[in-house]
Amino acid sequence: MKTNHWQSKIRGAFLAFALLFGAVIALSSTAQAQYPNDRSAQDRRDRRDSNTTRPARRGRNWDGYGNYGGSPQLRQTALNAGFNEGNKQGHKDQNRRNNSNNFQNQSAYQKATKDYNSRLGDRAVYQRYFREAYENGYSDGVNGY
Repeated sequence: MKTNHWQSKIRGAFLAFALLFGAVIALSSTAQAQYPNDRSAQDRRDRRDSNTTRPARRGRNWDGYGNYGGSPQLRQTALNAGFNEGNKQGHKDQNRRNNSNNFQNQSAYQKATKDYNSRLGDRAVYQRYFREAYENGYSDGVNGY
């Protein structure tokens, strides 16, 4: 009777060990299938981006705008302000049927200081980003976007 009791305990322990071992093997093979060569995350992104037609999104230049320096906050503030101002002017020109695309004469484009603060950094860099984004915003506005 005692041997039956010990045999059932040994069988139960062996079954639990076999299930645990099988689960570990299954989980490790799944992880290996995702990252077969244990590549870093950047390597995986590089490989994924190289297989697409869009440019790789690395650094601060993935959005199509130039990289003229300055802090990320300066760049983003200038791009947002420039695009919004250009888009607003583009919509106005579209509504007036003014298709001259002469946005360079607009004071907002010439000054290029909307939302600028000296704490952001160099004003000339800000203006360069602003004007580039203004052109894109204006084009979108004139085209009804």
